[in-house]
Amino acid sequence: MSDAQNTGNEARDMRPTRLRDALRQARIEAADRTGVVVELRDAEVARLEILNEALDPLFAEVPAQVDLFDRGVSQGETPRLWIDVVAHVVMGRDKRIYRFVQDTRFGRIVLAESHDVPVIVDAVTGYVARRMIEREHAMVAMPVTEPAVEKKPRRRGLGMFVLGFALGAVALFGLALYASLNNF
Repeated sequence: MSDAQNTGNEARDMRPTRLRDALRQARIEAADRTGVVVELRDAEVARLEILNEALDPLFAEVPAQVDLFDRGVSQGETPRLWIDVVAHVVMGRDKRIYRFVQDTRFGRIVLAESHDVPVIVDAVTGYVARRMIEREHAMVAMPVTEPAVEKKPRRRGLGMFVLGFALGAVALFGLALYASLNNF
């Protein structure tokens, strides 16, 4: 082969195979070039969107009936990639490091921190798996009662209510009778 053919083959091998990969690479390059303070927030959002796209395969595997997760990028004063109600990813002070945090009743804890998207994807994957196991345990811990079992306590409760109502009515009638006899 000639040198021209080798150069052509090398160029073909270096090209991104999918438009999605090319867009991702362009976003990374644009986020890396962003150094102006005004554009830092946009760089944070761009990096969080890159991570959000990297999490697509993970959340595609979560069953539809599992409604624990509500993933999305919020673009408030501090941009965040929300995983669920208590866990999210924010950018560190240098705007290049991903920080995966969870809010607890004792404060915020850092679950993972890295410059690399795959490291954060692995941390989020572990978190999602743990949350799904917690959900399964909660579902198993709640006993499912059968309708036949429910009828007996319901009848007993209804009987107690009727008895209480009748005793209350008799007591009120007796009190009214006593009050009427004492007034004369």
